[in-house]
Amino acid sequence: MHGTLIVLFALVVWSWTSGDIELSDLLDARRLENLKSFLRDDAQPFALRGHPFTFSGLAAWAGGLLASRGLTGSIQTLAISVLAISLAAMGGLCLAPFAARNLAASRPFSFAAGAGRIRVQRLRETAWRASTLLARAFLVFLRAIPEYIWAFLLLAMLGPSAWPAVLALAVHNAGILGKLGAETIENLDAAPLRSLWWLGVRRSQIAAFAVAPLALTRFLLYFFYRFETCVREATVLGLLGVVSLGYWIQDARARQFYDEMLFFVLLGAGIVLVGDVLSTLARSFLRRAM
Repeated sequence: MHGTLIVLFALVVWSWTSGDIELSDLLDARRLENLKSFLRDDAQPFALRGHPFTFSGLAAWAGGLLASRGLTGSIQTLAISVLAISLAAMGGLCLAPFAARNLAASRPFSFAAGAGRIRVQRLRETAWRASTLLARAFLVFLRAIPEYIWAFLLLAMLGPSAWPAVLALAVHNAGILGKLGAETIENLDAAPLRSLWWLGVRRSQIAAFAVAPLALTRFLLYFFYRFETCVREATVLGLLGVVSLGYWIQDARARQFYDEMLFFVLLGAGIVLVGDVLSTLARSFLRRAM
């Protein structure tokens, strides 16, 4: 433990001393003046500049932005995230059984056989191990590429629409949910599932009618956690041109309307907060049900 802390401290010191990042550069007079100018002028709503501040004026300005672009962008952001996490869950549920080493085995949930195994049995075990390894490698590939890169590639192939963002989020999160689902299956109590196998129940029946109900509550916890991430990332992916809140953030930045940009950023934070609250309530309910 002490050695780990020493190594971590050494890495922090190295990162500060070896690069071109200097704290004094962040706090120099020019940057502080730019910050003051942004807060004093650019961040102030354009409709209120030169007029006394009133909450009614602020509400009218915010309401106009919400009606013209904010509401549509918010709905699009939520639609992208809900569709993406639904596709990711279906993909993860399909891939998880093939990546679970106790289910995708020659004899599911059984102990390893002794040294006297016949050659056919060894070949079957080798084939199952290879298929499981391929499934796990495929899940690693899906989640190793960030959503932003997936969206960039899909945008080039599919053109500008909401689908590149949906599929990018779905592919990346399918890899994550598949990995977590496989680990959930591997952590199940093997004794009753092994008994079903020795009683002659088929592998597909065990997976559908025994493994799935036992693993479902844990999988749903992961589902709602990744849904929070999808809400956040759907906003960010709008910077690629997908019409979500990120699109209007990028549009306002390009036109140097920083007051509008700040409004859409705060609106995106509000959507993430609402999604986080709903997800937390759902996960709390599931924990109590478990």
